[in-house]
Amino acid sequence: MTKPRYLRLGINIDHVATIRNARGGRFPDPVRAAHVAEQAGADGITAHLREDRRHISDDDIARLTREISKPLNLEMAATQEMLDIALAHLPHACCIVPEKREERTTEGGLDVAANFERLQPFVRQLSQAGSRVSLFIEPDTAQLDAAVALGAPVVELHTGHYCELALAGDAQAAACEAARIAAASAHGAATGLEVHAGHGLTFDTVGPIAAISELAELNIGHFLIGEAIFTGLEAAIRKMRNVMDRARAKAAAAETV
Repeated sequence: MTKPRYLRLGINIDHVATIRNARGGRFPDPVRAAHVAEQAGADGITAHLREDRRHISDDDIARLTREISKPLNLEMAATQEMLDIALAHLPHACCIVPEKREERTTEGGLDVAANFERLQPFVRQLSQAGSRVSLFIEPDTAQLDAAVALGAPVVELHTGHYCELALAGDAQAAACEAARIAAASAHGAATGLEVHAGHGLTFDTVGPIAAISELAELNIGHFLIGEAIFTGLEAAIRKMRNVMDRARAKAAAAETV
């Protein structure tokens, strides 16, 4: 597979809905946030419809499907309820993620290898309906190979552990985890997968991940929604776009030397 030079940026708007739901009512509106993200240079919008509806709602998904111009990436658990919703709305992409009711955020990657038979009908039905299926996994060769065997065209590598190490100041361990993500990205691309990455990325941690030439897309949300409180959402997204672009350009220049 040809290495993607332009690195797409997907913006996750879940936590705009979290703030709305803390008080109830209609504000702030996550669909409005999606429009701002589009204007700021986002290449796509991501929204996770959780079983407990703690942030994004069914109505949000319906409105996003109708109103945004960029591709919608619906994050969903592998349940019949979520499959029915996805098939009803047919978003551009569906990213299957592990989900536990008690977790605050997604805590790790999907174990595709151990859940191969259970995931197979989800991948098949979504693909046949026209949605690109992505699997949110750890940067692990066995999981990548299982994704290929399952027929999913896209994987998203979990960057949460790398970000935790980097933000804790453990530079050596963070560098090792970034190298692990790079190796997984290369392996995935070599097998024909389109490889994305995301979870926990910030201005300070995104550079080494954005520099991985095999990655086609990063999905970032919580940090940018938090930054928006201080700088505005458009400014936060534009800054992230610039940091990503600089890291990718620097890596590409180094490859040509």
